[in-house]
Amino acid sequence: MTRRQSRMMWSVLLYCTVAVLMIATLAPLVWLFIMSVSSTTDLTSLPIHWVPDQWDFSRYVRLLIRKTSNPDSAVSTEFLFALRNSIIASAGATAIAMVTAIPAAYSIARFPGRMPLLYSMIGTYMMPPITYILPLYIAFSLMGILNNVGSLVAVYCTMLIPFTTWLLKANFDAVPREIEEAARIDGAGTLGIIWYIVLPLAKPALGAAALLAFLSAWDEFFYALIFTSDLRAKTLPVAIADFAAGRATDYGLVSAVGVLAALPPTIFAVLFQRSLVSGLSAGSVKG
Repeated sequence: MTRRQSRMMWSVLLYCTVAVLMIATLAPLVWLFIMSVSSTTDLTSLPIHWVPDQWDFSRYVRLLIRKTSNPDSAVSTEFLFALRNSIIASAGATAIAMVTAIPAAYSIARFPGRMPLLYSMIGTYMMPPITYILPLYIAFSLMGILNNVGSLVAVYCTMLIPFTTWLLKANFDAVPREIEEAARIDGAGTLGIIWYIVLPLAKPALGAAALLAFLSAWDEFFYALIFTSDLRAKTLPVAIADFAAGRATDYGLVSAVGVLAALPPTIFAVLFQRSLVSGLSAGSVKG
């Protein structure tokens, strides 16, 4: 086999692998959307109708348009409140985690003697979530903040701060210290160095950390299920479980909720995909 034939064979193998990966990734999403616009008859008939006879977008209208005179208004109310709570909890926890992780990561990156502190944070992050349920539940109950979005923000921060600190620390290690030393000679303080030098150089890492933190909080189900009970704090993952818990489940409605719930993180990921790739790879090579 010549070198050209070998190269062509590897190229074909590579494209086939990418095609299989794309199909495996996109097929469930496409089927989810098809289910959301299919009638109940199409979804329950055998053989399965892979393409609906009639496209029905009424479920999206039921979820997004809230009409008090409509008997289905409870469905839209539950979805819209859950959407609001998910946005507040995810965005709030991500913002607090980033503000906390930046100085923590810089401190650990510049003072290696503090690495045991990072290891202890990662250790708490890796423990099963059920370990913290009882003490957190008792603490939130005593403070009167059960079934509150603020309690979810606090819980999510316990997960996101160790992760974002570890990710940013790896990227801050790649920032040349000579630039910081030059800035110190010119009279810059620590906060000025972080704001004007380190953060601009580590901008891809910031985007990657914020994106992954937001996605982790957005998809979290266990804590939200335990610490919430009604529309005041219930998030989308819990609301989806509630929609699917009835005796006569409307699979099309559950699919429509899934599609709408996937849109915000999908848009976020598309907008920051370059930051994600650059941020995850920036800390792998120094120099």
